[in-house]
This record gives sequence, structure tokens and C-alpha cells, in this order.
Amino acid sequence: MAFPSDIEIAQINEHDKMKNISEIANKVGLDDADIEPYGHYKAKISGSGINKAMKNDDGKLILVTSINPTPAGEGKSTVAIGLADALQALGKKTVLALREPSLGPVMGMKGGATGGGYAQVVPMEDINLHFTGDMHALTSAVNTLAALIDNHLHQGNELNIDPRRIIWKRALDINDRSLRNAVIGLGGPINSIPREEHFEITVASELMAILCLAQDIDDLKERIASILIAYTYDRKPVFVRDLKVQGAITMLLKDALKPNLVQTLENTPAIIHGGPFANIAHGCNSILATELAMKLGDYTVTEGGFGADLGGEKFMDIVTPKLNHAPNAVVIVATIRALKYNGGQKLADLQNEDLNALTLGFKNLKRHIHNMRYYNVPVVVSINEFATDTDNEIKLLTSLCDEVGVDVQLTEIHHKGSKGGLNLAKAVIKATEKEANYTRLYEDEQTTEEKIATIASEIYGANNVEYSAQALKQLQTLKDNVWDDLPVCIAKTQYSLSDDPKKLGSPKDFTLHVQSLIPKLGAGFIVVLTGSVLTMPGLPSKPAALNMDVDNTGKISGLF
Repeated sequence: MAFPSDIEIAQINEHDKMKNISEIANKVGLDDADIEPYGHYKAKISGSGINKAMKNDDGKLILVTSINPTPAGEGKSTVAIGLADALQALGKKTVLALREPSLGPVMGMKGGATGGGYAQVVPMEDINLHFTGDMHALTSAVNTLAALIDNHLHQGNELNIDPRRIIWKRALDINDRSLRNAVIGLGGPINSIPREEHFEITVASELMAILCLAQDIDDLKERIASILIAYTYDRKPVFVRDLKVQGAITMLLKDALKPNLVQTLENTPAIIHGGPFANIAHGCNSILATELAMKLGDYTVTEGGFGADLGGEKFMDIVTPKLNHAPNAVVIVATIRALKYNGGQKLADLQNEDLNALTLGFKNLKRHIHNMRYYNVPVVVSINEFATDTDNEIKLLTSLCDEVGVDVQLTEIHHKGSKGGLNLAKAVIKATEKEANYTRLYEDEQTTEEKIATIASEIYGANNVEYSAQALKQLQTLKDNVWDDLPVCIAKTQYSLSDDPKKLGSPKDFTLHVQSLIPKLGAGFIVVLTGSVLTMPGLPSKPAALNMDVDNTGKISGLF
């Protein structure tokens, strides 16, 4: 009998085991007055609930990250969810904090972001689709600001904005390559000023980053006011506060700022809020969600997007200083299949034993272990088991992990839920009891070039950084405007430690190619675009949407 699909498991368990959201809130000390229900199984945590929780002490924080993703799959979100369930099964008061899915991957190739098998957050269909409307609110806010900018141009351009130097982009929460480069304002004077426009996916927008970093409405409004939207004809910066519309944009996000409360298949409380991509943004759920989870539970499990070179590094260097609480332990997720792929074995052959490919591919995992240890926090490796993993391969991988002195645990979370992650949970509890002495990779006082060079060498393994002519001009702009003291958020392919997705394993002696630098002053960091990374992805030749359907009863199929 075939193993059921993720949506089949979710739908069966939703009917049998899902609890009313008020029961989940009560588990973490929140009353009905502290939540704003969206139906029976979803809720926003209200302002009073947030204030109430913030009076508690912090619990321990566990960051789940991974090796570089491969077509073989790693199961990072599944491990994060299963680990939270396993901690709860061991009697620990645990809260999960994850990002919200984007419709782009859901309809495209990657699928949703609610875990898999018997380790999922539910209601899976709602979370992967419209959820509580946060993505729609963000998209509306992004495009409202864009409309106000173009209206300002049309109505006389009092701020002297140069239409060629508007850097604010419109957004859409779906992969649409046809909108990467467009021309707007055609059709004569009544239709405004013709100019080149660019769309990015909503999760890459600065407003998404701001939502994930803001502490309250006042902080959100100030960050929005600080967004750099354009330059004047004489190259002076123009901010949202110059348009005087920060209040209106904040108003559109007042509900989106409130974190969302749901549950896992095993009824572990889960706060899901914010969803920036890690390859083109900072890749972590909101600070507010993580803070709440730590205040409401003794253990919080959170996740950084993609590999430790992206979401992991950004959590440590961008999020942690603002969170004022470093992870007490880091879990790095890998599979033997993915390691063999990194070692050169073809995708079609991964079911076959290949100890040489595993040895070569282990270099990728070893690099990520090295990277996370740089921050002086305990590291545990989680290996998702597959039926095709051989005893020889398991023995070899265990030996390789022993050589670098890292605790490695095999898990069967996908097929067994919390029962498949109990050993991992015990290892993580033990790791959180060790002394951690968080050390940041760089300091804000360093120059932008120094920060980029440090990440490139220490995290990626590059021996050189090369800047395009455009990037060099932008570096000077950062210095001229005294924006040089901000963290850097490097946008890079997720598939490699380098900026070339074809360089697998742990490449050496390569150059990181910086194409452009974009100041995100509301978010408080500089986005560094490298290689050929795009802020508006495209759909594959056969998008996942082809397999999706809904019947007359409202039952959804094909979602994963």
C-alpha cells in the first residue's frame, strides 16, 4: 500500500485530531480574549495577548537549518515540526515558530511550507493558500505605495523625483517572469508618466522584511517612513516620509503585524508569521513570532530558510542582534541521498549505494557545521532516513560526523511523526544545556565591503569578491549617504555555497560576483545581489498547479 500524500494525511488528521484554536491558546496560557479567531482552527494573537506574553521569561531557542537544498530533498521544515512534536511528547512545553508559505512555490515547483508526512502544521490547505490574508495585505501595501509614487509624478512631482531612479518595485505573490521588466504609464498624459517598472515577488519586498522585524505599530510606521523609494534629479534620496504616506501604508498592515496561531498534527502550538525568502531576503519568520514563542514555551523551535549559508547566517547576523537572544542550539538537517548528490551521484542513481559520493558530499555538511560553530553555539546533525539508505552508508556518515565531533541523530519523522524524532529531541535538549557564547560574524562598524568579504570567505569559502561597475557606484552611494553601518543580506543561489548553482559540495578558490547593492533602510540592511539571482522567480515547465483541484464539497487535492 502506497504511503499517503501530505494532503491526504493532513485531511484525515484534521477531521480526527485537530483541536479548536482556543484550546491551543489555552495550552500556552492565552485566554479567549487574547486571540482573534479566523474560524475554528486559526487565530491572530491580539495586542493584549502579545503584551500578556511579553511579561514571561524567555525559554530556550532552537534554530533548524540545513545543507544546501537538492532535488533529492532534505525535509528541513518536516524536521522542525517533528522536533517540536517530539519535545512536546517528552513533556516539554514547546512552541513552534515558522514562516508563512508564498503562493509562488506552492503553485510552482517547491510546493508548500507546512512540513510533510506525519509532521505538518494544520489546517494545511488554509496555511498554504490565503491563510489569514497577510500576504494579500502586504501585496496591497506594496502596490499602494507604488501607486502613490506614480501619482506624485503625475500631479506635478513636487519632490523632483527622477522617474529613471525610482527603486521601489511593485509586487505579486506568484512567480511571474513576464513582470520582471515592464513599461507603465503608456497611453498619453492622462495615464501618467511612462517609465520602466519591475515587479518582485511579495516575499522579496522590503515591506515583508519590515513586517518581520517590527516590534509594534509605532516601530512598523517608523520603518515604513524610512524606506528609500527613489532619488531626485540631483541624486538626493527620497523616502516614504517625504511622501507623507507612512500612516496609510501602516494602516494596511495593522492586522498583518499580529502573529498567527495554529497547531501541528500532534496539537503542538505553532506561530506562523512572515515569509521572506532566504535566497533573496533574510529568510526567517517575524521577530515578534519568535519572541512570543519563547515567552509562551520552555522550548521554541524555529527555522532559517534554505541552507545554513543563507537563512542560518542571516538569522545569526541580522535577526539575533535584534532578537537579543541567540539560539541555544542549532540543528543542521541533511539526508544521505542529498549528500551523495552533492558528491556527484546522479539523481536517478541515488537509491544505489555509493560510499565515495557520500564521502565527497559530506564536505557540504562539514562546511555548514563549521559555519554554525563559528557563532559558538552547540550543533546537532539530523539525518532524515530513507528506505534506500544502506547500513554501510549510515555507518560511514556516522563515522564522518564523529571525526568532526558533532552529535548526529537519525530520524524517521516523515513516516512516524514525533516517535521518529525522540532521539533527536533528547540530543537537542542535551545540547541546549551546554554553554553557548554567541559571537557575531561581523560588526556594524565594519564597511560594507568588509562585511561582504567576511561572509564570502568565512561562510561560503570564497577567496575573492568581484564587484560590477554598477555595484561599485552603489558602494560609493552607501558611503556618501552614511548607510555603510548596516548589516548585509546577501541574495544568492540556494543550491551552492558559491553564486553558481552548479558548484556543489564545498567549492574552493572561487569568486563571489556582486551585481548590485540595494539599501533597504526601513528593514535596516543592505541587500547584496550576487550571481544571477532574481527577485521575481519563474514557474517551471510543469507547475504544481497542474495537479491541483477542488471538488463540489470544497475538498482540495494535489496540494503538497
